[in-house]
Amino acid sequence: MSDRTPGQNAELALLLEVTGTPKPGNVDRERDFSDLRFEHFMAGAVGARPGLELAADERVGHAFERSVAGMADQSAGNTQFGALLLLAPLVAAASDGDMTPSGADRVARRTTVADAADFYRAFEHVDVAVGDPPEGMEPLDVHRGSEAIPTLEARDLTLFDIMARSADADGIAAEWTGKFQRTFAAAEAILDDDGSVPDRASRAFVELLAEERDTFVVTRNGPDAAAEVQRRAQAVLDGEEDATELAEELVARDINPGTTADLVAGALFVALERGLVV
Repeated sequence: MSDRTPGQNAELALLLEVTGTPKPGNVDRERDFSDLRFEHFMAGAVGARPGLELAADERVGHAFERSVAGMADQSAGNTQFGALLLLAPLVAAASDGDMTPSGADRVARRTTVADAADFYRAFEHVDVAVGDPPEGMEPLDVHRGSEAIPTLEARDLTLFDIMARSADADGIAAEWTGKFQRTFAAAEAILDDDGSVPDRASRAFVELLAEERDTFVVTRNGPDAAAEVQRRAQAVLDGEEDATELAEELVARDINPGTTADLVAGALFVALERGLVV
């Protein structure tokens, strides 16, 4: 077993995620966007680690907000916001010695109003593409940042409560409220796979993409585009399409399944904590 801390494994997971290729529609070691490149993700991962390390001893929300602030210390803005939101409770669970779905669920459910406030502060560090708030949540639009904190406090909403209100439309929130089911399943697939870890990450990405519609694609490109991407990912698994060609096409069309990439980062972290050798 490695002597890396959970925070170090979280950093490594972020780095391994972006090295996987092809990951249709995402930045990887062979594909960049015009304003978001491979090196930005590398820098974001390195910058995020000190914040993620805080999850071992401090509130999850604080660790998340600090990790986002560190991630943002590069020139491209948001690289891994969703992945950090997924990783923070997982790092806390690993630090508690309970790297299981139940352990991660306990961490998520014990979050506080202060954690929710930190979550909103994190949106002040980077511009994050998010959809409109659910009905009745307009005063808690994340774009308001710290301005929404008095409403959070008045309604006594914890970070888990906020995730529960977004779970139908956001894949990371769904993980928070669903015992991180897809994350742990993908981790097991990575552990059961063979070959290089980046190649395993790429295969896990396509499998997750075929399994459910990517909610980031739904937000940015609409449900029809998300359904198309899901269908074509399944075609890659069935041998009917080429993953590299699909990757080039989706990048050209600016269709970015970012939630799926976040899930792969979380899965790589769980796999590393469970003995994945690098």
